[in-house]
Amino acid sequence: MTITKKYLDELTYSIIGCAIEVHKQLGPGLLESVYEKCFTRELSLKNLAFITQQKVPIQYKGMPLDAELRFDVLVENLIVVELKAIEGILPVHEAILLTYLKLLEKPKGILINFNCVNIFKEGQKTLVNEYYSALPNV
Repeated sequence: MTITKKYLDELTYSIIGCAIEVHKQLGPGLLESVYEKCFTRELSLKNLAFITQQKVPIQYKGMPLDAELRFDVLVENLIVVELKAIEGILPVHEAILLTYLKLLEKPKGILINFNCVNIFKEGQKTLVNEYYSALPNV
């Protein structure tokens, strides 16, 4: 299958839908780890493949570093999802996600903050990079 922007956008919609369902059931105020377990259950119910809490490989000038940098969820080996349960998404959270996308060579990432009133309006932010830009539209 050829990966397209349209496919990634549809996958993004499904992923955000999973987060909305978790938020609808639980509301704000819990730990990120609780939301992650429920979120991955929703991904499973939608038959979406994912892995969680894997190390992000880092190389510095050709030398691999043994660093404890981990992403939250990687969906369909394409979209990195970073989950939060904080007051608000800050620019540093966006910078971290963009770095994960670069290091993992993935085209798209989603920040999801469960500590909000409405996931769709204020609790998520989607980021793309040059890998996404290089993909065909359809």
